[in-house]
Amino acid sequence: MSKGSTADVPVADLTADQAATELARLAVEIEHHDRLYYQQAAPEVSDATYDDLRRRNEAIEARFPDLVRPDSPSRRVGAAPAGGFAEVVHSVPMLSLGNAFDDADVAEFLARIRRFLALEAEAEITLVAEPKIDGLSCSLRYEQGRLVQGATRGDGTRGENVTANVRTIADLPARLRGRGWPDVVEVRGEIFMSRADFQALNKRQEAAGEKIFANPRNAAAGSLRQLDSRITATRPLHFAAYHWGEVSAPLGDTIWAVREKFAAWGFAMNEPTRLCRSLEEALAYYRQMMSDRPTLPGDIDGVVYKVNRLDWQARLGFVSRAPRWAIAHKFPAEQAQTILRAIDIQVGRTGALTPVARLEPVTVGGVVVSNATLHNEDEIKRKDVRVGDTVVVQRAGDVIPQVVSVIMEKRPRKSEEYVFPQKCPVCHSLAVREPGEAVRRCTGGLICPAQAVERLKHFVSRNAFDIEGLGGKHIAAFWQDKLIRTPGDIFRLRDHRDAIVDREGWGEQSADNLLAAIEARRTIALDRFIYALGIRQVGQATARLLARHYATLDQLRQNMAAAADPEGTEYTDLLNIDGVGPALLADLVGFFSEAHNNEILDDLATELEIVPLTPARTADSPIAGKTVVFTGTLETMSRGEAKSRAEALGAKVAGSVSKKTDYVVIGADAGSKARKAAELGVTTLGEADWLALIAS
Repeated sequence: MSKGSTADVPVADLTADQAATELARLAVEIEHHDRLYYQQAAPEVSDATYDDLRRRNEAIEARFPDLVRPDSPSRRVGAAPAGGFAEVVHSVPMLSLGNAFDDADVAEFLARIRRFLALEAEAEITLVAEPKIDGLSCSLRYEQGRLVQGATRGDGTRGENVTANVRTIADLPARLRGRGWPDVVEVRGEIFMSRADFQALNKRQEAAGEKIFANPRNAAAGSLRQLDSRITATRPLHFAAYHWGEVSAPLGDTIWAVREKFAAWGFAMNEPTRLCRSLEEALAYYRQMMSDRPTLPGDIDGVVYKVNRLDWQARLGFVSRAPRWAIAHKFPAEQAQTILRAIDIQVGRTGALTPVARLEPVTVGGVVVSNATLHNEDEIKRKDVRVGDTVVVQRAGDVIPQVVSVIMEKRPRKSEEYVFPQKCPVCHSLAVREPGEAVRRCTGGLICPAQAVERLKHFVSRNAFDIEGLGGKHIAAFWQDKLIRTPGDIFRLRDHRDAIVDREGWGEQSADNLLAAIEARRTIALDRFIYALGIRQVGQATARLLARHYATLDQLRQNMAAAADPEGTEYTDLLNIDGVGPALLADLVGFFSEAHNNEILDDLATELEIVPLTPARTADSPIAGKTVVFTGTLETMSRGEAKSRAEALGAKVAGSVSKKTDYVVIGADAGSKARKAAELGVTTLGEADWLALIAS
């Protein structure tokens, strides 16, 4: 392992500084894989690799809770909606699930529920166990019993409006059957394609000379996202219901009771589902599903356990990206052997050099794969991966594999250890690793064409400005011809219309379409603008946090300038924000203090209208936007439940008391935090007063 690396340091051995560095690396890497999986249905690592990254992130956060980042993968779901469809804001977030990988993880899931709800050891926790369908999550909104909207999950908060397409799915009711349904009910489930239908579709595609799909999930995702619903209508899609979102009236007391209602209203249910009253019953169901997996009509990649009682679900609530009352128990990955033919180096917008393995094409789990991300040079050294090696690759679900290990006995006699480049392959500048960094970066900065182009690609990406028709190839070509060199130049392309029209592959109509798409993005929400800037460690969640904290770009810039003084109050106030640590703050201050970046911001301010983030639905809550600190032992709920309820009502829960704290909730045996609140004149509340406040 190279000096200063954190990627392979065991979690138990990490220092606080190393943990902060590692969490920053994981946030960027996991967001990259989320974008490929959810937006493009083109993942580049295996489910097992992805799950390992998330498990490492969660383990570090558990050991260093004060270092949890605002853009942490544990606070994020999926990826932002892709272009081409109108945006839908989910009234109730569509969250992801935490994962269990072995029996011990499932046992700990049940133990956490007992601790959170303060249940006795002998109290029975009934679980609903169901297959985890490998498809595309969808929410169907019914008003007065009629289907009025279908939406994809997207990033959990915002999805794509696919109403016209879901109406073409034959086994999905356009009008609810029977009676007793609420005026408003959002039924959520999975859209998928059976293996038999998938094979028949690919035969038709091949006969017509059209695209062949890699697997049923990709086929389902591509079919649902057709801009022409007539194409979707020709695809054999199915919908299986498993939960719900917004409802105008309660549906029942248990999941099992609600399932019976859904079936009566005309929905196909996720089957086979079982009620499990113990850990042993749940694990027996898991093993049965793993055994039956090949004979089921559709692909599944695990099982899901949910707490059956809805009152317990309400108390358990959610962590940032997943419910506490449900977990996915994943199946093991599939493996195969192949030859590693080459290792290529790609340069990203931050200068990161990423090694990519080029594999002899191999079929793993029914999918032909030929590429795998090797993450960084330490990963290559740890596994001693060399060009020409026969390697074990594994795949879970529908993604390109990871290199698991090398078959040493098959290594060529004259094989040579791979030497990671010390210079950028694009601009030939020195590539260095900073202390604590897992990646090597090109020092060329803006003189490096790869970085300049990648930064511009990020600026127009779907989570940022989302400019339709201005893809990566166009950005690279326009940069090469000096039509675009800075983000502001994008909004001055109208001055080069004739030059665009005369380019190969362009014309009057395509040029006008591009310029119209650019004009449509002159107004943008502050969070998307911040994300578009490409600041290191600032993903979508961090950008949203900053946009909520600072209503305008001017306010953000002024406060970041003030935060450059580590002795100043603005620096301290920023560190008090839950999830903002010294490393992130250093990157923020560094970006906003760099003269070239400020020139770009000044330029963009003349071209754009940057609007505040839309207020959250919790705005009517008495504690929305307030900063709350809990201290001492609470009697009516656990500390975790108290924090969860406060955050659900829009409050910010802090770990320390400052002059900007609004409430300190004092339980039994309160200590220094209560004393500091008294010294600063911060309002203190007993547990009963706190419950009365949030009840109002």
